[in-house]
Amino acid sequence: MTPLRRVKAWLPLLQLPCRAVTSCRLLHPHRRISTMQSRTFWVSGCRLTHTDEPGSGVFFEEEDEDVLDEREVEELFRLIPAAGIEGMHRVFIVHPDVKWGSRKQHLTSAELMMAEAVGLVNTLDNWTVVDKLILSTKTPEKKRIFGKGNFQLLTEKIRQTAGITAVFVNVERLSALSEREFQDAWGVKVFDRYSVVLHIFRCNARTKEAKLQISLAEMPLLRSRLKNDMTNLDQQGGGSRYIGGSGETLYEVQQRLLKERELKIRTALEKLRKKRHLLRSQRKQREFPIISVLGYTNCGKTTLIKALTGDSGLQPRNQLFATLDVTVHAGQLPSRMMVLYVDTIGFLSQLPHQLIDSFSATLEDIKHSDLLVHVRDISHPETLNQKVNVVKVLTNLQIPDRLMSSMVEVHNKTDLLENYQCKEPGVLPISALEERGLQELKTVLEDEIMKSTGKQTLDIEVSLSTNQLSWLYKEAAVQDVQVNAEDGSAVVRVIISTAAYGRYKKLFGDEMT
Repeated sequence: MTPLRRVKAWLPLLQLPCRAVTSCRLLHPHRRISTMQSRTFWVSGCRLTHTDEPGSGVFFEEEDEDVLDEREVEELFRLIPAAGIEGMHRVFIVHPDVKWGSRKQHLTSAELMMAEAVGLVNTLDNWTVVDKLILSTKTPEKKRIFGKGNFQLLTEKIRQTAGITAVFVNVERLSALSEREFQDAWGVKVFDRYSVVLHIFRCNARTKEAKLQISLAEMPLLRSRLKNDMTNLDQQGGGSRYIGGSGETLYEVQQRLLKERELKIRTALEKLRKKRHLLRSQRKQREFPIISVLGYTNCGKTTLIKALTGDSGLQPRNQLFATLDVTVHAGQLPSRMMVLYVDTIGFLSQLPHQLIDSFSATLEDIKHSDLLVHVRDISHPETLNQKVNVVKVLTNLQIPDRLMSSMVEVHNKTDLLENYQCKEPGVLPISALEERGLQELKTVLEDEIMKSTGKQTLDIEVSLSTNQLSWLYKEAAVQDVQVNAEDGSAVVRVIISTAAYGRYKKLFGDEMT
């Protein structure tokens, strides 16, 4: 009767009310951003505007219509048949050490991969690693992954270890057949990296966009689980029953419901993508240079942005995937030029493609940056492998060559190493936590931003009897003002874009000397 009870768990999906997604709104609170004091603003559904007060340099977020209200997002996010992954788990981790072939990891070791798996489990509240085992295999593509002897050894080890509630097989994805085979052999729940990472995402999701993206990423698991449950029900002789004379089997009904659910999620995310594009356009109109900060998960991106902006509202966490939502933070470079730092989701080795695809709209912000900053945890024993994985993901995302070639690489957490010596050319060693090396970093960022945006430094003579000076304070980065009291004029040194200077000449052409 167990498979039948599993299938009944899907029945709440039948009661999910269908609503027109275009009729819903998502509201965001007002927040203020000052050039002198940074504040965070969320990318997903707001607009930037500015006051008309001369020289104020103050910016606001405005509420904007969005796709789904809170209740509907929660329905899509929470209405999931129980996967057995929720709650408390005592986990046995097994890492298949592939000896040769295309699946062999050449830039890392089995021990370091196991350490990362342990880190994933420890990220989750109420999850505990009971035991772990690295087991060699020559047949990772087979149903049981391991050969007959090693599989028997593993099975005996799991059965003899008291208190295990789940086994974490440290591979990217287990096939539905492998998962069912393992669960039958070991008598406990079996998870892979996809399901564990997705559960971490689910626990960390805060905004509506993150919840929608996670709900989309869960679709392959739901389909796989449905197939498993229906196969078991077929074996009991109940899998082909029709529902209410509709001519559809229970399996067909659930498949249709999943398709409808996925369509709603994709429609909502597409609307968010369009709003994200609108926000990017508005940022470009304001000519804020955009710096995307990226790197392997838990490399210190948020800590670095907090140090660069002085934003006390940022609370970095020493945790994998603490950042799921792209956030933007305003800060100033040495020239007093305002820039926007984009905090992105962390990367991971063997991150399943479906997860990357689900968050592609979020990662799309990277493509529209003026500069990329790659933060590396130089204290990590796998720092080189982590760099390779980050570059691989960026390549798969088809990041423009201009961004890849100008990317600034930062070695973070140097405070954790004794007598650290940077041996790689063009790399900046820093400690974001102790705020060491940040001035050098800001100088490099400013030089690169000047190159990438085409901004220029000009000395402009203005008349103090007009609003030329206040306009420059609002539309450019004023470096210095030399006042000539005798004739009521001043020479202003500014960093200004070509477009802004064109607007200045159009507005004040008759007043320029």
